[in-house]
Amino acid sequence: MSAVLKQLFSKYLIITNTVTSGTLLGLGDVITQGLEAEYASRAGNVAHQFDIHRTGRMILMGLMIGPFGHFWYTKLADKLVLGTGPKVVLKKIGVDQIIFTPFITCLFFGGMGLLEGKDFNGALNEIRTNFLTVYSVDCCVWPPAQYINFHFIPARFRSIYVSSITLCWNTFLSYMKHRGMTAE
Repeated sequence: MSAVLKQLFSKYLIITNTVTSGTLLGLGDVITQGLEAEYASRAGNVAHQFDIHRTGRMILMGLMIGPFGHFWYTKLADKLVLGTGPKVVLKKIGVDQIIFTPFITCLFFGGMGLLEGKDFNGALNEIRTNFLTVYSVDCCVWPPAQYINFHFIPARFRSIYVSSITLCWNTFLSYMKHRGMTAE
């Protein structure tokens, strides 16, 4: 088993990261739909049904975003800001918030719009509708989370820590993307 894990986290890391991205986005949507169903039930609306196609689109979007995250965090971010220490961590967080976060947020909402069958203008509208709110919340959540990660979490637990934050974040993204929508 450890040989398989070693392969997954070395030789096949891009595949591991991509599949993890798709899985966590899909799971975030499943959680969101469960919360929506609970809220609808409490409001007396029992017609809320799970939308498997919506979750499928979220998984697919995660699979498309995964390679970008992989290359950003394994290659590009470290080349843009060299060194170690608290100041370097803060610089990396700043670069992440200025370059990667806007890119990946636009890719998510634009890509989801296209996966839903919207035209280019519809996808742009998805970005316009959601970007500022999501980016603002991102700036409140991820910089402190990453600072905690790099300064207080032992290396062997960092992946678990970030995965738990990511799952919560993906639940929020699913909510922002699908709020006010009805199941197909």
